[in-house]
Amino acid sequence: MAAALSALKANRTKIWVGAVTLLLVFYLVVSFERSLLLMSDQSLVAKAIGVAYLVLPVIGAWALVRELLFGARTERLAKILEAEGGLPEDTLPRTPAGRIIREAADLEFEKYRAEAEAAPDDWRSWFRLSCAYDAAGDRKRARASMRDAVRMFRAGAQKP
Repeated sequence: MAAALSALKANRTKIWVGAVTLLLVFYLVVSFERSLLLMSDQSLVAKAIGVAYLVLPVIGAWALVRELLFGARTERLAKILEAEGGLPEDTLPRTPAGRIIREAADLEFEKYRAEAEAAPDDWRSWFRLSCAYDAAGDRKRARASMRDAVRMFRAGAQKP
């Protein structure tokens, strides 16, 4: 029983992603079915709404696949860095509520920014910079840096 609870706790993010993915897939299937139903109606207005409604599942499926691939690729890079001993340590001070203290994260960020500037073609430095952005609360730049790291990794993996 303790092993099962430990496994659930270790994989709770993956379980949550799986549950949300299943709900989104259900929504996309229902949306697609409803759009086909509207397009089969005799009314031109219903047909137009059906065609417009068909766009939602297409965009939703594209976004779902894109985000799942991003997560899988990010996890792959994290495992490689962990095996190499290159993951940044989480030593930042926190508030009693568990939030990282912003000033400390900003100071730590400078170290990783300098590392990325010194090695602009190394995916590892961009991965660590992404972690620093995330700790500093800048999610948009964190995702952009992680996308850069994934792109660099994939480009390096395809070279002979």
